[in-house]
Amino acid sequence: MNQDITAENAGWYLRVTDLKQFAYCPRVVYYGYCLPLVRPTTYKMEASLEVHNKAASDEARRSLRAYGLSEGERRYDVTLVSERLGLSGRMDMVIVLGKQEAIPVDYKLSRHGEARHFHQQLAAYAELIEENWQIAVRRGFLYLLPERRAEEVKLTSRLRAGLRGQVVQMRQMIASQAMPEPTTAKARCINCEFRRFCNDLF
Repeated sequence: MNQDITAENAGWYLRVTDLKQFAYCPRVVYYGYCLPLVRPTTYKMEASLEVHNKAASDEARRSLRAYGLSEGERRYDVTLVSERLGLSGRMDMVIVLGKQEAIPVDYKLSRHGEARHFHQQLAAYAELIEENWQIAVRRGFLYLLPERRAEEVKLTSRLRAGLRGQVVQMRQMIASQAMPEPTTAKARCINCEFRRFCNDLF
């Protein structure tokens, strides 16, 4: 399987946040790209944006101690694209340690950082940074907002390979416009904004 699907060949970029949506339910990504006019703006989306904006403001007043660092340059709301993967992403923060290392930080409204799609998002940010800035990315952090705690994630070659495979799978689904199977966790459907479109479930 070719895992280097460029934006030039595909004609459009996926978003890093699509990885989370795809893990939640593949149909969320399908509706977002194949039926882009049907998605409403929900209260949950607006509340999440407000919390993230406050987190960035609070971050500027803190030291880097939470990340085990004494110094580093913080860059906020960093937007980059990968032509190689056909992927775009907006990072909450990147800590740059000169030309030696860059560390993406992703704010999460979660008390736990074990979810694989959280790790895949950081791996995606690593790919974006390395392609655009030519700075090594070996680790990232999930900043768990409810806990006010930073959790380190090693960005291994295995994790990155899984990310690339996920991007290919999503692109193939969208290109074929074939509706995927829904999530097996049916409780997620109850409050889903796309519930009314899944006529095969209800």
